[in-house]
Amino acid sequence: MDIESPTETKKGKSKAPKKAKESILKQKSPAEFFAENKNIAGFDNPGKCLYTTVRELVENALDSAESISELPVVEITIEEIGRSKFNSMIGLVDRERVDAELYDDYETAKARERRLAKEAKAQETQAKNAALGKKVKESAKGIKGRGEASFYRVTCKDNGRGMAHDDIPNMFGRVLSGTKYGLKQTRGKFGLGAKMALIWSKMSTGLPIEILSSMRGQNYKSFCRLDIDIHRNIPHIHLHEKRNNQDTWHGAEIQVVIEGNWTTYRSKILHYMRQMAVITPYAQFLFKFISDASDKNVTIRFARRTDVMPPVPVETKHHPSSVDLLLIKRLIAETSKQNLLQFLQHEFVNIGKLLAERLIGEMGPEFSPKMAVKSLTDQQIVRIHQLFRQAKFDDPSGDCLSPAGEYNLRLGIIKELHPDMVATYSGSAQVFEGHPFIVEAGVSVGGKDVKQGLNIFRFANRIPLLFEQGGDVVTRTALKRITWGSYKINQTQDKIGVFVSIVSTKIPFKGTGKEYIGDDITEIATAVKSAIQQCCIQLKSKIVKKMQAREQQERKRNLSKYIPDATNAVYDVLKEMAKSHSSKKKRFEDEDADILRKVSAQLITKEMLKEKLAQHVEKVDYEMALEYATQSGVSEEPREDIYLQLLDANANFLDFHSPIFVLRLFQ
Repeated sequence: MDIESPTETKKGKSKAPKKAKESILKQKSPAEFFAENKNIAGFDNPGKCLYTTVRELVENALDSAESISELPVVEITIEEIGRSKFNSMIGLVDRERVDAELYDDYETAKARERRLAKEAKAQETQAKNAALGKKVKESAKGIKGRGEASFYRVTCKDNGRGMAHDDIPNMFGRVLSGTKYGLKQTRGKFGLGAKMALIWSKMSTGLPIEILSSMRGQNYKSFCRLDIDIHRNIPHIHLHEKRNNQDTWHGAEIQVVIEGNWTTYRSKILHYMRQMAVITPYAQFLFKFISDASDKNVTIRFARRTDVMPPVPVETKHHPSSVDLLLIKRLIAETSKQNLLQFLQHEFVNIGKLLAERLIGEMGPEFSPKMAVKSLTDQQIVRIHQLFRQAKFDDPSGDCLSPAGEYNLRLGIIKELHPDMVATYSGSAQVFEGHPFIVEAGVSVGGKDVKQGLNIFRFANRIPLLFEQGGDVVTRTALKRITWGSYKINQTQDKIGVFVSIVSTKIPFKGTGKEYIGDDITEIATAVKSAIQQCCIQLKSKIVKKMQAREQQERKRNLSKYIPDATNAVYDVLKEMAKSHSSKKKRFEDEDADILRKVSAQLITKEMLKEKLAQHVEKVDYEMALEYATQSGVSEEPREDIYLQLLDANANFLDFHSPIFVLRLFQ
């Protein structure tokens, strides 16, 4: 009997494979998902987080005021909070560093010596450039560790609808709950609103959000301090109470403390506010940035230019060609209609009774108008979906949309840019994938704070789009598909502003951040090109007139320059002819003789002749300009912009809207 030695046993024994750890099925709440993927909602980095927070609060404020047809008044304040102040807010005591080498911004003596030498060399170079008159670029001073954060208290106050007392916790503390999930034109991209700002606040500072709100007619204000339980997606309420509302104020005031970066995103935030003032000239904005360093403080007021507001967007029904299987099943589950005929008529646009009966007849013998809609099988729903994809339906109308309007767009451009000339155009409603959309455009030439070349301003559902401009349909169209030279516009030398606003029940954003509209939808690309071209045609007419006026002045200046010499020469000839006539060397008759007699008698003087020549130059110049205008086909008379100030806020009036003006009749 062979017995293995212990050594042999140890060597020959093979390692058993490790047992795989059993995977556990886990679930994430919506709040947890967005907290881990905050870049989807525009919270990429501290600077972008500050910008997106401001944007979300401002857009919510505008929606709230417009929903009750109130002219928006929005105040946005960003207050910089230093680290010491922030620590005192959360009850944390400042401590001095014990182990300096532990910190990211620690530098050795040699490293400090090299940095100071580099800074001294840079200062020397700057001094030389300044002496030569060259532009001096400021270099970054000192060093900053990656762990050094900046904190900001962002406050937004509006005069909108306000919120019901009991709804406030869920409106802010529960992700994917809100009032904007119907099929209609909305400013929001995800429906997150201030909820994402609250999630970022919890992630970066741990501080709750504060909401003060009151609705029209309420004798109290609702105050709520809360944060969000990210794992359970429910609000965590710190304080929820009713306070006295003696001044009968209505609206909302939201305050949140977050980590951010004002330095890197200052220009973006101010640019956003300026563009928002362009697309909503009926709103009044007050923007403030407050810092302990007074030289960093910013206060900008964007005044209201008009009190004419666009209509409130209305919720609409789905177009048959735009629905998918899941949506049809959801509509069946939620409908109050009993049979298939009623369901088709009342849950979709552009399906009347006659068309509904024809569709049911086409579906097959197992379908009937009176069959219970709740009893439809999965196969029958697929058949309905297939027929919806193949059948021909009338396009949806654009009545549910609320574009800014040519009048408001023109006012906004004039108010913010002060251009030399501007043209606007609003297209009719068009359709892509069953969704209606309207494209409005404005093109301006010249203006204040406008760079040479193309300056492109993009808007989707009346909000500015500032990022990822290169791939946007508006940018590509303006750069590649418009022949600016044919409209007398110099693409590189002139200061050109291109404004395009697209409104729709579904904006086809691209990318995770939804910051631009793709160039792959033919209907939208064609509509954008057409709208810009219509503006350019209007501008060409104005530019031609301006060129005519300039040429007319040039001709007049050139002709007038020779009047004195021509007067002297002609008058000298007339005097010689008068002498010959009086000495009978050469006789003239009729009108010629009469003119020569007047020259001899000093009844025609050199000054009179000079005046007559000037009048003749004026007449000939006018006739030439008129003939040129007729040949060019320019017959439009010059126009002037006229703006009427509202006399009495309580006055009764009736508005008649035109693309370029509003006529108001007071009763």
